[in-house]
Amino acid sequence: MSSFVGRALSISVVAASLSVFASGCADREVVRDSQDPSVNYAAMSTSLDKDDMERSLQSLLNKLRVAPIMEQWRADRGADVVAIAPFINTTSEHIDSQLDAMLSDTETWLVNSRVVKVIDHDRQSEMIAQVESSQHPVFDPNHLLQYGKQLNAKYYVTGKVGAADERTVDARRVQYFVFMKVLNVETSTIEWEEKIAITKMVR
Repeated sequence: MSSFVGRALSISVVAASLSVFASGCADREVVRDSQDPSVNYAAMSTSLDKDDMERSLQSLLNKLRVAPIMEQWRADRGADVVAIAPFINTTSEHIDSQLDAMLSDTETWLVNSRVVKVIDHDRQSEMIAQVESSQHPVFDPNHLLQYGKQLNAKYYVTGKVGAADERTVDARRVQYFVFMKVLNVETSTIEWEEKIAITKMVR
């Protein structure tokens, strides 16, 4: 009898918990950005989010648009071949998907600029496999110039993200630094480089 009472009591507790959970969910509203654009702008954490990446990339590409290397590409009338390298994450944050989006957006921006020939990213993977002599190659930034020569690319556009993390008893501040640069494959020189800073804080 006591066993039956115990099971009944457990069922009642679970049912009550589910009722409270359902009541809490009922008080919440799911909103899409087309209904309320502000949902894209509120910071949810100290990690880099979509808004951070879009603003930093837009700023970097605007700087590239007026850089001397861009003027040279325009003067060469689309003859120069450019490859896009993965953006390197040197932070402790899990932002690889955001960096992949930055790479894709940079590639699209260059293609639409019509001032250079842009090598397809899938072909780059094949060339990386040849350099690394592996069926499942891992991109090695130390071999960037070798990749470029295999692709017959004259320039590489690449970048990286670094961070400085500071904490106190009741606050945390993360300062991100987003870099983008253009490398000359033939000379190994940096033709252009810029940095954008982003700060996020929990207090």
